[in-house]
Amino acid sequence: MKFEDSNVLITGGASGIGRLMGRMALEKGAKTLVIWDINAQNIASAIAELGKTGNVKGYLTDVSDNAAIEASYKRTVSECGEIDILINCAGIVTGNKTFDMQTPDEIIRTININTIAPMLVTRAMLPGMLQRERGHICTIASAAGMLSNPRMSVYASSKWGAIGWSDSVRIELKKMKSNVHVTTVAPYYINTGMFDGVKSRIIPILKPEYVAKKVIRAIEKNTDFKGIPFTFRFIRFFQGLLPVSWFDMIFGEWFGVYHTMDHFTGRRKEEAAARKVS
Repeated sequence: MKFEDSNVLITGGASGIGRLMGRMALEKGAKTLVIWDINAQNIASAIAELGKTGNVKGYLTDVSDNAAIEASYKRTVSECGEIDILINCAGIVTGNKTFDMQTPDEIIRTININTIAPMLVTRAMLPGMLQRERGHICTIASAAGMLSNPRMSVYASSKWGAIGWSDSVRIELKKMKSNVHVTTVAPYYINTGMFDGVKSRIIPILKPEYVAKKVIRAIEKNTDFKGIPFTFRFIRFFQGLLPVSWFDMIFGEWFGVYHTMDHFTGRRKEEAAARKVS
């Protein structure tokens, strides 16, 4: 899918890799970059910065609220035209507590934003894409959606759900012989501040610019699934090959994956709101 002359919408696009991908989309000739975010200050800042590169519009939108999605989508289409490329990037992590310490509000909010929101946003835009036989839907999930990890049970489950949903939609569109494509992205921890305090023993924490470039390239190539780094594509292979106790020992303990969240702090100043974008 070409970015040139396309309308690109990024949820959570006012900061982090969402903002980086927005800049890259404009550099590749996107007609309009549309940002949906819940932070008005970040939206204004992103428009001021990215507006120097191309046409940018921003809309204050809570993607966990379907009424807000429908209202923003109606306004977006009216002011910018139909969306050609949708990147579901908004997401949250509420902490590193074990599941018994999670509150119902934290569980519901995490699932709503990380799992249900991409479904609702896509549901608003997919019919128009199908009618035009043109479009691309990219969902930024997480490697946590392929690898169970202690101290992030709710976050991991939300990303497992996002991956399962996104890939199922891909298969549905393939069976329909549609020209609308789906890309599911599962990156390891990204150094955006969202996972401050995370310690990774073997696998390096990813640089935002690197991940953004990989995602943009995956969309251009209509890649079905993108694990970042590439080695994460083999997680399911080893899960199927090894006994659970071996997998836990090798990946969890020797590689230290099961201890990455032990010292998690996250974005301390914004933790109270717990509505941040990745």
